[in-house]
Amino acid sequence: MQGGRLLTVFVCLVSVALVNAGDPYFYYTWNVTYGTVAPLGIPQQVILINGQFPGPNLNSTSNNNVVINVFNNLDEPFLLTWSGLQHRKNSWQDGVTGTSCPIPAGTNYTYHFQPKDQIGSYFYYPSTALHRFSGGFGGLRVNSRLLIPVPYADPEDDHTILINDWYTKSHTALKTFLDSGRTLGSPDGVLINGKSGKVGGQNKPLFTMKPGKTYKYRICNVGFKSTLNFRIQGHKMKLVEMEGSHVLQNDYDSLDVHVGQCFAVLVTADQEAKSYYMVASTRFLKKEVSTVGVMSYEGSNVQPSNVLPKAPVGWAWSLNQFRSFRWNLTASAARPNPQGSYHYGKINITRTIKLANTKNLVDGKVRFGLNGVSHVDTETPLKLAEYFEMSEKVFKYNVIKDEPAAKITTLTVEPNVLNITFRTFVEIVFENHEKSMQSFHLDGYSFFSVASEPGTWTPEKRNNYNLLDAVSRHTVQVFPKSWSAILLTFDNAGMWNIRSENWERRYLGQQMYVSVLSPEKSLRDEYNIPLNTNLCGIVKGLPLPTPYTI
Repeated sequence: MQGGRLLTVFVCLVSVALVNAGDPYFYYTWNVTYGTVAPLGIPQQVILINGQFPGPNLNSTSNNNVVINVFNNLDEPFLLTWSGLQHRKNSWQDGVTGTSCPIPAGTNYTYHFQPKDQIGSYFYYPSTALHRFSGGFGGLRVNSRLLIPVPYADPEDDHTILINDWYTKSHTALKTFLDSGRTLGSPDGVLINGKSGKVGGQNKPLFTMKPGKTYKYRICNVGFKSTLNFRIQGHKMKLVEMEGSHVLQNDYDSLDVHVGQCFAVLVTADQEAKSYYMVASTRFLKKEVSTVGVMSYEGSNVQPSNVLPKAPVGWAWSLNQFRSFRWNLTASAARPNPQGSYHYGKINITRTIKLANTKNLVDGKVRFGLNGVSHVDTETPLKLAEYFEMSEKVFKYNVIKDEPAAKITTLTVEPNVLNITFRTFVEIVFENHEKSMQSFHLDGYSFFSVASEPGTWTPEKRNNYNLLDAVSRHTVQVFPKSWSAILLTFDNAGMWNIRSENWERRYLGQQMYVSVLSPEKSLRDEYNIPLNTNLCGIVKGLPLPTPYTI
């Protein structure tokens, strides 16, 4: 097995050595297994990475080459995706079923990617089936290179806080529910770094702080359907970064973290030297579910107060908080030039795409979609079919339209792929006609989240867009009976997933892919298929197409 692992790494490196020469390499071996853990006090099967739940934190620096050899010791195929990493020119490493064949049980696959010109707080998780409901997720941070300053002093330490809703049933049981037409209902609990605490209980501290020192906490909602409000007893949180962007540094008592989103905050240990509760609680559900974790001051044995800070009420509060987030125009991100040197508000929009979430019955079972199209995965990944010029045997382009019908009464169930012209500046409007909270993510890009408002979008709403300092990010929330608008340039060639971050909805079809093709077929725009790529479906056993050149 060792020789096979080295060979796998070698061929992966050879395939990209042309474009990544000179940047340092970091190698990891991850063993994916089942294990038994009791996050809510009930023993259940979870997915471990190197025996850990949650998985290990992946700590990188901008432009590093990250090489991860993943051994799938589960009893079914498995993939990992790296939420928020753009994989410039390299959708081969995105780790979703539209781009990659899942890693068969009992085999391994080596990912090789660069967080190219990125910094920030992200996470990884399984993208296959409902594996995410059993774990396999972990924190992923990308630090600035030493020559690129960050707009705050170095903290005493840097910690990751993963918050998520949780079910006590296994991912296979939950999958059976959805496949049979049932819904999952409300979660059974909430976790902080894989644990659930009780007020007044014997909770071991998750973090320890030295009095007077300032610490950085990266807070990511890695859950399945619930917005979570996060707060710390007696302490303000200074927001400094959000999904790869430095932001104006405002202080917050609590933060609504929608599914798939990550915030980085600075917390100063400037209170009485004792222990304090961190609180994570669900928002916008009929019944609030919450948990606590302990943060202690070094050298103190004083227990935290049982009086918890209260969560905000209503989604108007959350909308106003979203509007308070602003891009830090003078700070440098992964490159030396200031973030604000990119004037996105002065670029002409070339195309508008409105995506309305859709829910309907198909053969008596609930399915979800976008603009009346409910996506289904294909045996041959969409990207492989396209690369081998066999798309017509696997899917049709542009089944989905740029505008939803005035009234959608049925769902079309088929692969959902939209062509978008390379390097065009596009406006995407997410419309939520339901009473539930929505959250959407786009792989391969960051976008400017320029507006979110109640009601229905019309072109006149552009007058309300923030065209100066909207935050560049990868996941946007859409409030009930509301819409959210994003702007971006589709300059990253590849096949990229747009998906609901409500995993029940995503699994049942509320997702799609955008195909962004470079007409040049050049290494300047997109990397060749890695030589270690698993081939499956109709391309299994075929010779690779002629590689791109510069």
